Amino acid sequence: MQPISKKTGILPRSIGRTLKRIAKDLSPKAEEEFVNDFRSSRNQTRIAVRFLVLLIILPILTQQLSKHFIISPVLEKLKEKWESPIFLNQEMEEKAFKELKTYETLLKFESFTREAPKLTPKIIEEKTKEKAKELSEEFRGESRNAISNVFADFISVIAFTIFVSISRKEIQVVKSFIDTIIYGLSDSAKAFLIILFTDIFVGFHSPHGWEVLLEGVAEHLGIAANHSGIFLFIATFPVVLDTIFKYWVFRYLSRISPSALATYKEMNE
Repeated sequence: MQPISKKTGILPRSIGRTLKRIAKDLSPKAEEEFVNDFRSSRNQTRIAVRFLVLLIILPILTQQLSKHFIISPVLEKLKEKWESPIFLNQEMEEKAFKELKTYETLLKFESFTREAPKLTPKIIEEKTKEKAKELSEEFRGESRNAISNVFADFISVIAFTIFVSISRKEIQVVKSFIDTIIYGLSDSAKAFLIILFTDIFVGFHSPHGWEVLLEGVAEHLGIAANHSGIFLFIATFPVVLDTIFKYWVFRYLSRISPSALATYKEMNE
């Protein structure tokens, strides 16, 4: 069995690495290598930033262009042969009814309170009918807009999928870029980002945010917001996210950055 001195060497490894780094810095090619490394890092940063910007802009741009220049004109031409529905769901119908009822009540209230000549029931009825026609056209437009959103979103998803599938090289650059940024953060910054992420998506106030988000998506697609389904989603999905996050902290963060984990525990207490 070899003695420890022969296995590890006379000098500690840290001193050996330090001497190698000093020798590399004093090398005649040190400046050239530094410039090449800087140029390579700068090019990777440009590629990563450009790809991330395209990753955000491309789906939005595709959705808007396909909606306004392809789908909406097609629906307008089909309007003569196929009359689009006024309401796509019951919530839209209830909203229109509520607006019409409020308008009629306001007319009666103004007729009873202001000094101008009172509105007769016939005039109130005629004005209410005009308002009903306006609301029908307004909600018919909202229905067409929701139908356009469905097709435009589908085209946007296809464009996004194709773009990601042909950009594997750029994805690897982005992964390296993100890793460099994350590992370059201090322990307190890492802990801060972790707490911010968890509080937003799985924290105490996150159910309200998920509810607003899901209701907005339902309205965007013209779907009636099923509150029972939304509450069921909120009761399960954030819990799954929280479990995955805790497993990641236990499995990887404790190994990659134990000091960041300790800072996270102290800040979270």
